[in-house]
Amino acid sequence: MMQEKTVLTREGYEKLVEELHILKTKKRREAADNLEKARAHGDLRENSEYETAKEAKHQLESRIASLERKLSHAKVVDPSEIRTDKAFLGVTLEIKNLNSGDTFRYTLVSQDEADITQGKISVTSPIGKGLLGKAPSETAEIQIPAGKIKLQIIRIIQE
Repeated sequence: MMQEKTVLTREGYEKLVEELHILKTKKRREAADNLEKARAHGDLRENSEYETAKEAKHQLESRIASLERKLSHAKVVDPSEIRTDKAFLGVTLEIKNLNSGDTFRYTLVSQDEADITQGKISVTSPIGKGLLGKAPSETAEIQIPAGKIKLQIIRIIQE
């Protein structure tokens, strides 16, 4: 099976590398310590603490494997290659909600980098998909759980 490329901004790539490092060092040690402490409590067949620690270790190793796969197939977007005539991954948009009149900024990022509290929305989210490929002054009508919203791109900001 062919692994799909993961497209990331430089910041997103570095964030995943840092997370992987923490998981492989500090978190792995913690998981091993927890497993050892739980093992010391006696009969493993009736030891729920051991089962919990074992499951936590499994989840940790799954996340590490997932990050390693992503990073090995990652393509980091070069800021000089980002088009600024339309909404694409890596660009920051000034948007106007035509329903409410509010304006705000969103940076379009990969799913792994999305953080709405920082104004970073995934290009795979309904809003991200709706804005993708649109040029300044174009409007996108987007279906969200609360209903339909109309967003207009005011400008694309180069940072």
